[in-house]
Amino acid sequence: MKAEHIVLTPHAPAPVGPYSQAVQVGRALFCSGQIPLDPETGEMIEGDIAAQTERVIENLGAVLCAGGCHFADVVKTTVYLVDMNDFAAMNAVYDRYFGATKPTRSTVAVAALPKGARVEIDCIAYE
Repeated sequence: MKAEHIVLTPHAPAPVGPYSQAVQVGRALFCSGQIPLDPETGEMIEGDIAAQTERVIENLGAVLCAGGCHFADVVKTTVYLVDMNDFAAMNAVYDRYFGATKPTRSTVAVAALPKGARVEIDCIAYE
């Protein structure tokens, strides 16, 4: 049986429900979806989809780091967008973080996200 470790860092927003920021099982790190919350205040940041995507990925980075991983270790992401017209702007920010490693990705249009977010991203990393 593989060891399970719950990851929790103050450098990313506290979970807004009954879930963990991430769970590490063996060498795999399963990160919950992040929305554009300021980790210090727990409030949604202001700004367009690019600003929201930047905050989301920075939050993911903090969780990855707490789990002993980096963006280069990410093998799968899922992006949830409220408006697919935001895809190009989201993708430009995403590319700055993941462009070199190009993990697999799914992008899904959704009706709504928690707290009125326009984007949410989760990921799986393997070190």
